[in-house]
Amino acid sequence: MSGPLDGIRVIELATWHNGAAAGYLLGDLGADVIKIEQPGVGDPTRGLKQAFGHSLQLPGNRALWFDMVNRSKRSITLDLKCEQGREVLHRLVGKADVFFTNFTSDVVERLGADYESLSAHNPRLIWAINTGVGTKGPQPNTRTFDSSIQARTGYMFRMGNAESGDPLLVGGGTFDQIGATMLVYGIMAALIARERQGIGQAIETSMLGSSIHLQHDNLHLYLWKKDATFGTSSVSARDPFINWYRCSDGRWIMLTEPHPDRVWKEFCRVLGLVDIENDPRFTTLDARLRHGRILASLVEEAFARRTRDQWIRLFDEQQVGFIYSAVNTVAEVAEDPQALANDYIVPMEHPTLGSTWTTGVPVKFSKTPSVVGSPAPECGQHTEEVLQEVAGYSWREITRLKEDGVI
Repeated sequence: MSGPLDGIRVIELATWHNGAAAGYLLGDLGADVIKIEQPGVGDPTRGLKQAFGHSLQLPGNRALWFDMVNRSKRSITLDLKCEQGREVLHRLVGKADVFFTNFTSDVVERLGADYESLSAHNPRLIWAINTGVGTKGPQPNTRTFDSSIQARTGYMFRMGNAESGDPLLVGGGTFDQIGATMLVYGIMAALIARERQGIGQAIETSMLGSSIHLQHDNLHLYLWKKDATFGTSSVSARDPFINWYRCSDGRWIMLTEPHPDRVWKEFCRVLGLVDIENDPRFTTLDARLRHGRILASLVEEAFARRTRDQWIRLFDEQQVGFIYSAVNTVAEVAEDPQALANDYIVPMEHPTLGSTWTTGVPVKFSKTPSVVGSPAPECGQHTEEVLQEVAGYSWREITRLKEDGVI
């Protein structure tokens, strides 16, 4: 069976995580994603060897960052700085459904890849751009990366240490990924609009906009309550039922119970705190909030009597009514039985790693299943194939483009 986007052709002019990830998300859903790279250069992440002190090199001189966000695509090389290259782009766009980029708007215009230029060759084209901070305002072409957006949008302070006042940087490209995801969200909606209304259009999002979207609750806490509180910690948490505790083996458990009154007696019994079950300082939510630090200390002492896995096993056996979770390391997430059972982490064959694992597609379709497609392509691996199959170039024309350095 075909994926839900089977028959949709996408032209990608994008680099780095924030741009390229949108392409693999569409490719995993069955779209034919054609990635354009500069001849002799390629996506800059192909040569990225380290970030934040972590090695990103894979066997065979491949780069982890490139491979992880460029699966399920075909790669062509094309020099858009010359007129011949732009002509090739126009022919490709004429046979495509979607074009997207994360280049700044001034670069896009300079390359002749703006909406006006490309839609002239395909009025039904969905043209999408993912910028750093939006195309309006005093800084429309500001370059951004994940960490700079975390700083700009207040997330570092929201995640920071409540005691020291130090901001905290979240690793792992979370804000790059949400930016790519929101771009796909817009593309999908535009495709539906085209299907129903017969119109192509330009859409845009930005890392700033998608990161503000990600902080929907934090910003409303300020917008509606003028509460700009700092991050929390296990020491400063006012509500002991939304807190994390260290166990006897140094590992942690997270409690997240928004309705603690209904489970208070059970909680005291399971944790061996029956002596405070009727203590007026703790019997209601308001009372617990007023004496939260005292209660948290008692709960900390209780959790310190067993290992994390012993507590998890006890809670599972007792089928407790409050919400709990192990605070997992990344390594533990990769082996989570629930993640594996739902194909959120799936096996794959990698060109140099061999049999390994990768993240799966988090959305499941009953009749048009999505699958992780081919591994990330070599730079320009599919140039001749795409020019023949999609744009209708002859071998003679392709040879001339090669001789002229266009591809």
